[in-house]
Amino acid sequence: MLGKQLLRSGTSVGAHYREARRSRSTAEFISKNEGGLQELEETVYWMELLVGTGLVSQSKLQDLITEAEELTAILVSSVKTAKLNK
Repeated sequence: MLGKQLLRSGTSVGAHYREARRSRSTAEFISKNEGGLQELEETVYWMELLVGTGLVSQSKLQDLITEAEELTAILVSSVKTAKLNK
């Protein structure tokens, strides 16, 4: 169950990013990226639950958690820039 949730939210981030790249307005760009940020938060949550329940070791997921944090920083920066240029 947790793995399915992780797969769903993790792949949704890419879908939101792809939609943002094809957005027709700044508002739509911001909205799609903010949706991606929500999915990233959910993805990290599921990974933390997998570690917390002992189903997966921290060391196996650490690289993915770090990457999610890096993607979060990138998307936050992109949204901030878009809002300033709006």
